[in-house]
Amino acid sequence: MYEEKSFGAVLRGLRQRGRLTMEELAEASGVSVRAIGDMERGRSRVPQRRTVVALAEGLGLTDGEREALLTTARAARPTRAVTVAGTVVPPRSVGDFTGREAELALLRNAAERAPAGGASAWVVSGPPGCGKTTLALKAAADLVERFPDGCFVVDLHGVDGPVDTGEALLKLLKALGVSDRRLAQEDEQGRAGLLRALLGDRRCLVVWDNARDEKQVRALLPAGGRSLVLVTSRRPLTGLEHVDRLPLSEMAQEEAVDLLRRILGKERADAEAEDVARVAELCGRLPLALRVAANWLTVRSGWTVGRLVRRLADEERRLGALTAGDVRVEAAFELSYRQLTGQAAHMLRLLSLVPGPDMTAAYGAALTATAVFEAEDVMEELVEAGLLQATFTGRYQLHDLLRLFARARLSREEEPGEREAADDRLRTWLLETATVAGRWYQPAYGAPPPSWQGLVPLESADQARDWLRNEAPSWLAALRAAAGRDEHIQVVETVHAMEWFCDLWVHWGHWPEVFGLAAESAAALDDPYMRAFHLNCQSWALNACGRRHREAVERAEEGLEHARRAQDVHQQVSALMHTASAYRQLGDPRKVAEKALAAMGLSEDTGHYEAWPQAVRLYGSALRLLGRAEDALTEHERIIAFLDAPDCPVTGHIADIFRAHTMQAIGHDHAALGRWREAADHFRDARVRSCAIGISHREGETLRHLAEALIELGETEEARYCLRQVLSLGDLADDKDLRTARALLDSLPAG
Repeated sequence: MYEEKSFGAVLRGLRQRGRLTMEELAEASGVSVRAIGDMERGRSRVPQRRTVVALAEGLGLTDGEREALLTTARAARPTRAVTVAGTVVPPRSVGDFTGREAELALLRNAAERAPAGGASAWVVSGPPGCGKTTLALKAAADLVERFPDGCFVVDLHGVDGPVDTGEALLKLLKALGVSDRRLAQEDEQGRAGLLRALLGDRRCLVVWDNARDEKQVRALLPAGGRSLVLVTSRRPLTGLEHVDRLPLSEMAQEEAVDLLRRILGKERADAEAEDVARVAELCGRLPLALRVAANWLTVRSGWTVGRLVRRLADEERRLGALTAGDVRVEAAFELSYRQLTGQAAHMLRLLSLVPGPDMTAAYGAALTATAVFEAEDVMEELVEAGLLQATFTGRYQLHDLLRLFARARLSREEEPGEREAADDRLRTWLLETATVAGRWYQPAYGAPPPSWQGLVPLESADQARDWLRNEAPSWLAALRAAAGRDEHIQVVETVHAMEWFCDLWVHWGHWPEVFGLAAESAAALDDPYMRAFHLNCQSWALNACGRRHREAVERAEEGLEHARRAQDVHQQVSALMHTASAYRQLGDPRKVAEKALAAMGLSEDTGHYEAWPQAVRLYGSALRLLGRAEDALTEHERIIAFLDAPDCPVTGHIADIFRAHTMQAIGHDHAALGRWREAADHFRDARVRSCAIGISHREGETLRHLAEALIELGETEEARYCLRQVLSLGDLADDKDLRTARALLDSLPAG
């Protein structure tokens, strides 16, 4: 409507059309005569939105005319620009920007809400090199049209000579068109209030990039209005109130590969797709590292991607290799590292010794020989510095490249003796805690003694189980390290404590290695009992976890030899029982019966009944497989009578396991005899007991057999429910049970 005309000319024309004097318009709008005159003559900057709205009401404009006047005012403002470190340049995005769709969607939603009032401020935080600035620039470029009063990006230089808050205020206020005369009349507090008023009145997008801390940006945030403010920082700026938060970390693997493909070119990347994926992994999927690696390859067009993979595979050289021109990944880390207190820097260096993918504050306490709360305070400083990530589960993670950075600083800045002492403290704590936790399930131990004081609570069997599972990557690594250092006594004692816990976590996958390490340590100690014990446990692991049944027979036979040498009847019975169990998996019921019967006889002749129920259960199962189901049932009922006896030598957790297994065996006996109701009842009993103990794979197995019995009884609805319960167990159930459950569900009539 008012194309090619200045705001002042348009205002004058509208006033004259309405036959109003300046004084009459001033009275109708509430805007002073002097201000109206200055606007019409072009002597003042374009007014704020609320002033334009007041003038439109005083002029009696229609809705369409008012919007046209507002559009003219916005177009006249010299603020549609991006301000970076004091210079004004056109808005820009990152041409090869990749991924972060969820994060961009959050910012788009924030931009959509902004016109409704109540300015939105977001803190985008994350470790060095994770792409905070790139995301903010991408968002600014995408959203600039939604903010007609201007888009501004100001680099606060938070890690390399931070910009003073007052200087940042002046910079943005000048870009917003505030005169030097007005600025000279205000102190810093007044300028902060002026900025809040301007951002509240206008629709602007402001990016405060690379903030150092809360103090630097607190005065730069709006209190309300229709603007959107993004603050990027390596720190989460937890002290700021009334802001939304967008934490960034490494990219997803698919996004990381896509970024490499965009920079390298599709043809080159796809020709070495596996190596490109490996580069993404070796860069820790950190955007800065990915860009450096891709740019490095772009310059060296004659190199294969595989050649870079080989350079990056060397951990000691990896950070040095991630350099392209004057851009160094290590330098980005160094800037944050130099800002740490000495205590936090020391903690970061020592955390590089943690062998697992994540940790709790107890790890920091063990490494530094301090209390957990003290260690947690220091680790939280690292979180605030963006060098350690805190997860929603209360654990901490150190990015792979930051781990390498910290490890290099550890070698450079710590005395060898301190490094070794910290490593020893961590390894000792992990293995001693694993021993105490495992002993919760051993009848001779149970709860730790009152005198035991650990860094983590182990006040119940559930806490012990959770700790052993959550910290498994670390205590397994510590066990390997102890074996490599010939700490054989520590190895055999730690693994000995796992005797009954391992049955609660059959699908872990590492039990053959764990008991193998212990068997080797026992051999080095030349302890025949320990050799027998750990060889027997290794046989169980090979048979139940590794499906290596022939090897299981061999280990059990070795175990029997050393048990006889140690003159230990219990281990002899265990060896015979494990041999029988392996032969069962090999499909040889006669061998099962032979070995199980030998184990039963030895137990009964010597009065050692600790493993007798297992041997009887195996013997009964062999009888059933040989077509003697009634005899099998008789044998299995002997076990229940044994466990029910008031003077039974087997009690507690072990008795619960034996009873659950035997109830399942009795269910199989009844099924073999065609007594489906009795079979279903015993499978239900076994399922409840397995669930109470926490043996998930057994729970899935009994549910599957219960469903099969219910199908025979024609009770398909309950069968369908049981099969769905099997599937809901997921990885906790055995693969065979999952496959069978799916097939049975598909075969059932729709209901």
